[in-house]
Amino acid sequence: MLRILPFFLIVIVAVAFYPRFDDKNNDDWADYLGGPDRNHYSALNQIDTTNINQLKVAWSYSAPDTGQMQMHPIIVKGVLYGISSALQVFALDAATGRELWRFGDPFKSGVSTSRGVTYWTNRQGDDRILFTSGAWLYALNATSGKLIESFGEAGRTSLRAGFGEQAKEKFVISNTPGTVFENLIIMPMRLSESADAAPGHVQAFDIQTGKLAWVFHTIPQPGEFGYNTWPKDTWKNTDVGGGNNWAGMAVDLQRGILFVPTGSAAFDFYGGNRKGQNLFANCLLALDARTGKRLWHYQLVHHDVWDRDFPSPPNLVTVNHNGKQVDAVAQTTKSGHVLVFDRVTGKSLFPIKEVPVEQSNLPREFTWPTQPQPQKPAPFARQSLTEKDLNPYSKDYDSLVTVFKRLKKGYMAPPSKQGTLIFPGYDGGAEWGGAAVDPDGIMYVNSNEMAWILTMVDTPKQSELAHLSEGAKVYTLYCTACHGPERKGNAKSGYPSLVDIQLRQNRDYVKNIVSNGKGMMPGFMTLKPAEKAALIAFLFGDEKQEATGVVKTNTPQKPVLPYKNTGYNKFLDSQGYPAIAPPWGTLNAINLHTGEYVWKNVFGEYPELKAKGIPQTGSENYGGPVVTAGGLLFIAATRDGMFRAYNKRDGRLLWEYKLPAAGFATPSTYQINGRQYVVIACGGTKLGTKKGNQVVAFALP
Repeated sequence: MLRILPFFLIVIVAVAFYPRFDDKNNDDWADYLGGPDRNHYSALNQIDTTNINQLKVAWSYSAPDTGQMQMHPIIVKGVLYGISSALQVFALDAATGRELWRFGDPFKSGVSTSRGVTYWTNRQGDDRILFTSGAWLYALNATSGKLIESFGEAGRTSLRAGFGEQAKEKFVISNTPGTVFENLIIMPMRLSESADAAPGHVQAFDIQTGKLAWVFHTIPQPGEFGYNTWPKDTWKNTDVGGGNNWAGMAVDLQRGILFVPTGSAAFDFYGGNRKGQNLFANCLLALDARTGKRLWHYQLVHHDVWDRDFPSPPNLVTVNHNGKQVDAVAQTTKSGHVLVFDRVTGKSLFPIKEVPVEQSNLPREFTWPTQPQPQKPAPFARQSLTEKDLNPYSKDYDSLVTVFKRLKKGYMAPPSKQGTLIFPGYDGGAEWGGAAVDPDGIMYVNSNEMAWILTMVDTPKQSELAHLSEGAKVYTLYCTACHGPERKGNAKSGYPSLVDIQLRQNRDYVKNIVSNGKGMMPGFMTLKPAEKAALIAFLFGDEKQEATGVVKTNTPQKPVLPYKNTGYNKFLDSQGYPAIAPPWGTLNAINLHTGEYVWKNVFGEYPELKAKGIPQTGSENYGGPVVTAGGLLFIAATRDGMFRAYNKRDGRLLWEYKLPAAGFATPSTYQINGRQYVVIACGGTKLGTKKGNQVVAFALP
């Protein structure tokens, strides 16, 4: 007995010390997307299919700044925690919306979007909120909102800690809340997508001390598995980076398995400098959550040159497969597929074929000869287009046909100078909002159906830039892909004009964005101060190099590849509508036991087209669903600004509400004193919608 007792004491201490979100109070919504399984599911059922039409606004909160909020609230012990568009963290009374505390200075913080914060407790009074701003991970006291000074350096630790010397000056932030396992937080990372990208290593930090606990190298180093899938010395991060997880992760708490979906290597659209299969980019990784050791992996795209990142955290589910209960992990993709693997072995539960694909004709590019093509479930987004699939309602139909005919098309057709049709587009298929899964094994996923055009051009040589001022050179090399050679931007694709920017913004504001990024724009941290000064002077129309003392530099500082893309261009008509026929957005229910569809709906609409008698078209959508035991599926996400509730069994629309601004975020649901609430962040801004700053909660009267 004396020999056994210490073991039990250890177990008791461990259970008391470490948080376990799988046995949390069902009234709470204490983790990103509802739990470490990322299933967006709530067992609450007060709001159901019989009373949903009585749902009313219970309270609203005006965030301290206005702009796109992708924030997914978490709710713990009656307190709602969120983050504003300018990265100010706030705590609200979740029953009334009254602000309890706020942390952050919008003029000093980063200017990227954030999808929320992370909660951790040791169940001994140490409750923490972790969030990121710029290249830093911060820890706050959940009760007071004050920095925990013992964490890292005065309350923060560097997100570059495990990236090495090469990445110390590179753009590194995080948009997505970290994943908690015991006393560790494993952090998603957003990096540059150009040749100056940092390596996308997976990093775990000790939540109490802020110290780096382990690192998994997504670009393997000598002696590590996968090293031979890259050119020698790629790991040194001189002109290849990325392979990062930016979308978030899921964790099997019982088994201690962390599931990490990774993105493409950088540069996104050319890989002549990274010949090979490129493990572990574009992989679903299963890692030991305590050590970071690789358990298994599956790569969906070999040598990615299409920006086919895995877009969302996977879902941890249990399915009946061939008569057996299997604990599985299901991953949605930008291409509109669902991958389902045995959680432990990594074996796919449905067939995936390796099919031959067209090879690149760009000199020095070596695309992979085959690519995986999932066979089941059937894709939830169309996979191919013909002339018959172009927009029949467009006034420009003949012009669309002309453009369509000249483009390279087909499954995984390579980037080209003639232009390649990317469909489903850069934003999916599935996107960062992720999928919901209920205990019946039904997955609910919203999908975009937007075609994009990828066109490659030769990178200008230094001799071709000789006649330009230093600021114009910097702009030509780094800015034209998004904002165009004439600085007019592309409003239809979401890239603002920089013409007359001096009339709208001051220099400090622009300098901050150039350095640190904003929204989905990365910061150009590797530019030298003189180059930034020259660029800003060029944008403000007063670049006089001799007079201002701007020193000419050896632009560019980051590696220059032989090709660049002409921008992120949607295939649109002259009115800004998609060039392809509807539906432009769908909502799908898929049985993960069988791989068969339960239902499929057109999702979203354009009110002005509806007024003309055009049937529901669907629309682009960003943000995911929440599904409940009350038989409901809640989702905002569409550009029309509606918040909708569907019958999860058959997909019937039961309720909708016009939000103060579009809700490009995933809702949460929780219960306080026996009353169930559903809450959504309404920041608008994206897709040309009006800006907002409201967090709106709904409940029954």
